[in-house]
Amino acid sequence: MRIISLKSTLAAVLTVLCLASAAAAQSIPTSLASLPEADAVIYFSPQRIFSEAAPRVMDPVEVSRMREAFADLKKFVGIDPSSVEYLVIAVRFHKPANDLGFVAPDLLVVASGDFSADSLLTLGQLSLQDNIRVETHGSKSISLMKIDPIAAEAEKNSVLKPYAEAGVVPLSANTIAIGNLRYLKAAIDAADGNGSRIGAATLESLLRDPNALIAASGSPLASFAKSFGLFGLESTSRDPRCDTKFGNFYAAVTMSGTSFSLRGAMHADNPDTAKIINGLLSGLMHHAISAVPDKSAQTMLQTLKVATRDSEIVIDADIPDKTVADFIKQLSAAPKKDEPATKSATKPTTRRPVRKKKPNR
Repeated sequence: MRIISLKSTLAAVLTVLCLASAAAAQSIPTSLASLPEADAVIYFSPQRIFSEAAPRVMDPVEVSRMREAFADLKKFVGIDPSSVEYLVIAVRFHKPANDLGFVAPDLLVVASGDFSADSLLTLGQLSLQDNIRVETHGSKSISLMKIDPIAAEAEKNSVLKPYAEAGVVPLSANTIAIGNLRYLKAAIDAADGNGSRIGAATLESLLRDPNALIAASGSPLASFAKSFGLFGLESTSRDPRCDTKFGNFYAAVTMSGTSFSLRGAMHADNPDTAKIINGLLSGLMHHAISAVPDKSAQTMLQTLKVATRDSEIVIDADIPDKTVADFIKQLSAAPKKDEPATKSATKPTTRRPVRKKKPNR
């Protein structure tokens, strides 16, 4: 009876863990769905990177030091990087204004995890004090700080004006956003359900693999068309002359067995174009491998496979943990300092000029 009871308990525990894991995986798409619209998104899973990936490629001593540093950071700042559930970088492009000038894209960084967004913001305000101004939008207060070097350049180049100030706002109790003012306002509206949110197709592409350590998705061709007026201006709409998914991409890094896996795909519009691009990339990869002097980097590049699947170019690579670890060690190794040239102990001998004797008269 005890054995049966023990088995039942273990089964119950495993069931709870599986359900908790599934719930956590489902919470991320739900949370990201409240972000504002974006043309390109990069997703990071710090929890899995620091807790699962780092120990596989780092020396145990370095891992221990890293965790100690994170613990100290938790004590003083209130946030442990390894407890951050996700970190997302979003980019949004705009149609040109009536002056036909290029409009710089908006940038937004959103982090969510086991921390207090309000406490982090208060700590930042106390440290910066008079350098911060507060602007209210909707239900939130945005703390803005002027970035002097960019602000100075923005006086000469108007394209940089959106980046002259950086703002911070807590979107929820454990979610904080950093970015330029216009995008932060859009993030507040989206979180409150009053503005346009990130597209379902973009989110589905980004999170197609829920176990990804890093993932990226975007529509570069559509962003280009929007920025350069192919879709019209801010005040004047224009039907696109060419509706294509060419250039839409997805890429992700995951873990499988004793390897890191890279998976990616790019839409090429049609199978013929996909084959042409595949041939071009295969040729470039061959030359790139021979041009890279580092052996670890060569090994990683050699595992990269490029192929076509219908109208897509597919990228696939499985890189062993040891290869990644060797590559990281080489990158982190301190460069050898050139030894100073030793001066000769003996002074160079100088010849005295020989005087010619005057001929006897």
